[in-house]
Amino acid sequence: MSAPPTPSSSRPTVTEREARQVAEAAREQDWRKPSFAKELFLGRFRLDLIRPHPLPAEEDVQRGEEFLAKLRDFCETKIDGAVIERDARIPDDVITGLKELGAFGMKIDTKYGGLGLTQVYYNKALALVGSANPAIGALLSAHQSIGVPQPLKMFGTQEQKDTFLPRCARTDISAFLLTEPDVGSDPARLATTAVRDGDDYVLDGVKLWTTNGVVADLLVVMARVPKSEGGKGGITAFVVEAASEGITVENRNAFMGLRGLENGVTRFHRVRVPAANRIGPEGAGLKIALTTLNTGRLSLPAMCVGAGKWCLKIAREWSAVREQWGKPVALHEAVGSKISFIAATTFALEAVLDLSSQMADEDRNDIRIEAALAKLYGSEMACLMADELVQIRGGRGFETAASLEARGERAVPAEQLLRDLRINRIFEGSTEIMHLLIAREAVDAHLSVAGDLIDPDKTLSDKAKAGAQAGVFYAKWLPKLVAGPGQLPRSYADFHPSGHRDLSGHLRYVERTARKLARSTFYAMSRWQGRMETKQGFLGRVVDIGAELFAMSAACVRAEHLRAEGDHGREAYQLADAFCRQSRIRVEELFGRLWTNTDDLDRKVVKGVLGGAYEWLEQGVVDPSGDGPWIADATPGASTKENVRRAIG
Repeated sequence: MSAPPTPSSSRPTVTEREARQVAEAAREQDWRKPSFAKELFLGRFRLDLIRPHPLPAEEDVQRGEEFLAKLRDFCETKIDGAVIERDARIPDDVITGLKELGAFGMKIDTKYGGLGLTQVYYNKALALVGSANPAIGALLSAHQSIGVPQPLKMFGTQEQKDTFLPRCARTDISAFLLTEPDVGSDPARLATTAVRDGDDYVLDGVKLWTTNGVVADLLVVMARVPKSEGGKGGITAFVVEAASEGITVENRNAFMGLRGLENGVTRFHRVRVPAANRIGPEGAGLKIALTTLNTGRLSLPAMCVGAGKWCLKIAREWSAVREQWGKPVALHEAVGSKISFIAATTFALEAVLDLSSQMADEDRNDIRIEAALAKLYGSEMACLMADELVQIRGGRGFETAASLEARGERAVPAEQLLRDLRINRIFEGSTEIMHLLIAREAVDAHLSVAGDLIDPDKTLSDKAKAGAQAGVFYAKWLPKLVAGPGQLPRSYADFHPSGHRDLSGHLRYVERTARKLARSTFYAMSRWQGRMETKQGFLGRVVDIGAELFAMSAACVRAEHLRAEGDHGREAYQLADAFCRQSRIRVEELFGRLWTNTDDLDRKVVKGVLGGAYEWLEQGVVDPSGDGPWIADATPGASTKENVRRAIG
């Protein structure tokens, strides 16, 4: 065996343009299937793509319900969330019990020893177990949604599937390692290297925030492979045995929430990985990661739906017994409006989740935007619901469950939920990054026909061709944004059945507003052209409007489905009506802020802050922060710390 290659100690230096090119190359370029959300951003309300509401097959329902019954019993009898919160650790026997139950193989095919559940029932299971303790939901989600099983299912060789999937289904825990101390949402600067050496690759580098990394048996590691005569190079994905020589878990990180999360810092020093463990070709790592996340992201809104259901339960029970000024607090409008918001939003989030998940199972539609919107919207709204629950509970909402119990009251962990949910606005793509990711997909049709017009590297000839192509596209597209079914009083009349709330008006609103949003986006592209990508405030509001329209559509379709099935139809219509009315207020505010905002002034203030112009404003306080660098040193090399990795069972 030859001597291990020497790792590079320098972090790649990339320009903003180069970073964008790396991200663009990792995108799925083609749209081979229809997308409801993509059409929505283009001003086309394709209700036919989501209605009638897609439904799971009977055998999938039976298998899923049987597992949920077992999981519920396990959650109620074997999981003590208070113990996990107190000890900041999920007990080994709980993890072992979940393995025996098959919970680590929910999404793995039965031929590999898994349960073969659909995305719909996988999400229902995550919502259930996450309500018992969110850290357990994160453990199972990180293992199956972004860990070894999902990328192997989509991109692995048959040999890799045969080797690793049975282990992941029953015995092994997996983790996904992309982030580094100085690399977050900008993977172009990835510093971990994998250098080819015979039949192996040799890994060197440091990975941060490795969810499940402290207890994992298998790792998906993203590393940069140098170009060679026999290889393309680039960011590449590998399956790595966590117990391999040269791997050190240097720290188990602690957070404001998810105290049971096994998240750490992992160092690789001359770790040999067989070339047979490479997932896909060299340079395909980011595309594999992003494609995996298309459905993997649905695990987060699943747990957000579970959180909303629990918030509603506690708000209902507490507000009925807590009296102020002679009547239950729920009957005071100030509190009642919060309860209405929680109920309506929980209904809508579950509608978005179930619809997106069933579409993922059927694989008829491209759901990359729908899944991203579900993650974005779910994580934001769940935090708002938890915050409102804390407010409804008052001082008891701010008090810990342990303290409440110690003084003889019901141990309601409202403040814990607020802390636990906060990470969802950062996990698997922060809200800000999700805004940009979704916005890029939303304007893809425009960039496909007119992108060369605003590309500074294109020749005049290329721009002329793009101009002609764009002229043809917009000549057909723009006139369709002027009028539509949303302006006809009887459109979608079947959403106003006798004896029920009228939802047809909300669908007409969605259709009209989708066209308005598309016109606004086109105007902005015409106005800012190449500078459009820097208008992150504007793009974020566009995406937020689209998220509200998607949620309104899903809520109405779900209500109609429940009515047709005779399952709480009247109540579902009322919740959908309440949600849509609340959502419309938010949409109108967002439209107002598209063009009337402080974005330009904010940029000037930021420059002043960074330039020190307002340092005088910081006087009068002390800084309790400790010493140390803002970003830890991640220079490749042998570890000098104790390995805190622990095996389960």
